[in-house]
Amino acid sequence: MSQVEQDASVAQEHPPFWEEVRTVFKGGHKDYTSGSIGRAIVLLAIPMVLEMLMQSVFELVDAYFVGQLGADALAAVGVAGSLLILVLTVGFALSMATTAMVARRIGEKDEEGARVAAFQGLVAGAALSIPISLLGIFFAADMLRLLSTPESAVEVGTGYTAVLFGTNAVIMFLFLINAIFRGAGDAVLAMKALAVANCFNIILDPLLIFGWGPFPEMGVTGAAVATSIGRGLGVAFQVYILVSGKSRIHLHLKQARVVFEVMWRLIRISGPAVLQYFIGTASWLVLFTIINKFGEAAAAGYTVAIRILIFALLPSWGMGNAAATLVGQNLGAGKPDRAERSVWITSFSNMVFLGIVAVCMYVFAEPLIALFSDDPEVIKIGMDCLRIISYTYVLFAFGIVTVQAFNGAGDTTTPTWINFISYWLLQIPLAYVLALPVGWEASGVFAAGAISQAVLAIISVWIFRLGYWKKKAI
Repeated sequence: MSQVEQDASVAQEHPPFWEEVRTVFKGGHKDYTSGSIGRAIVLLAIPMVLEMLMQSVFELVDAYFVGQLGADALAAVGVAGSLLILVLTVGFALSMATTAMVARRIGEKDEEGARVAAFQGLVAGAALSIPISLLGIFFAADMLRLLSTPESAVEVGTGYTAVLFGTNAVIMFLFLINAIFRGAGDAVLAMKALAVANCFNIILDPLLIFGWGPFPEMGVTGAAVATSIGRGLGVAFQVYILVSGKSRIHLHLKQARVVFEVMWRLIRISGPAVLQYFIGTASWLVLFTIINKFGEAAAAGYTVAIRILIFALLPSWGMGNAAATLVGQNLGAGKPDRAERSVWITSFSNMVFLGIVAVCMYVFAEPLIALFSDDPEVIKIGMDCLRIISYTYVLFAFGIVTVQAFNGAGDTTTPTWINFISYWLLQIPLAYVLALPVGWEASGVFAAGAISQAVLAIISVWIFRLGYWKKKAI
């Protein structure tokens, strides 16, 4: 081979970075089991970070417009959102398992197996959404009262809760299909689906909440209707992509059947993941119950602060998702060492990012909270929450990535135990003691959250270094 031909071959195997970015964003496919690990992380992380940011835009937009209706409205939205996350833990776990199985099959170059796994996830998601809908439609007010929600917040939030639960299928499918895209390495498609959903939600929110123009004034309930319509249109876009062949996972009618062996593997992986999500979400709800003891201003301040913190953390979760995809695909390709290096590189990148976020949270806490409320007490509590919880973000950066790496390998049991120790054995008792007997009130809850984040990271990194996750078969 001549020198010119050799140079051309190298250029074809290693095209310029920005050319690869353009190719990926246009829907092109890339093999993430070879080539530069750093480049693979960036190519996956950019759309995944944007996807996660757009996921939180739903919550922030709702909080912004609903905040103009008062503290009781904000508190109701916060409690309802927490309840929905709790009951959707099964759906989130199913999404995690679907990503792991699809990524592993893609790494093995078994695209038909990836399609079959994807369809099993969708069938399971459809079945799960039905009882959740019935729960919300008939017991919305009762669920709000379970968390010691002030009666004024129950009154304005019952309709919001009923709509959000009643239309949970669109949330379920939005997560599941994006999990399929991520597992296949088509992270850009997941990002585009959320962009579609967000555009409609941002437009419809003020129209339906305040009754602008010909639209009815629905108050807090209008936020749920707008969000459900937006997400539904996002799902319609996803389905079009899946059946039109514009993604790596192209579903045909021949995959439209239940394959019990694959379904069982999916359920087996999802089982511990359900507990994993439930442990984290249930602890959050317990913290909300403690916060509610200090009044509507405390609940509203906590609601706003947590949504800002989640928004700030979403790029980190996006990087964690990128690590999960790389772990799954590289284990499937028989390259465990490459999978491990991917996780460490991602973890250190995440540490730098969250260090910057922590500084910003401390410096700009007051103006950030003031964007959503002008109540001085709400602003004070929200500021305390932002500052205290962000103290351990640098450590938490490693926990986010390594936990997702376990999940990407199909090892959902290890993160479940890590969550149990960090949240139930440590965070909940510590939050109660610091908030009530010690007398720190809401600040005690925030301090417990910061400490549990640090402990989770330390345990997760230690177990990850042992390397048992490399041997997980799925």
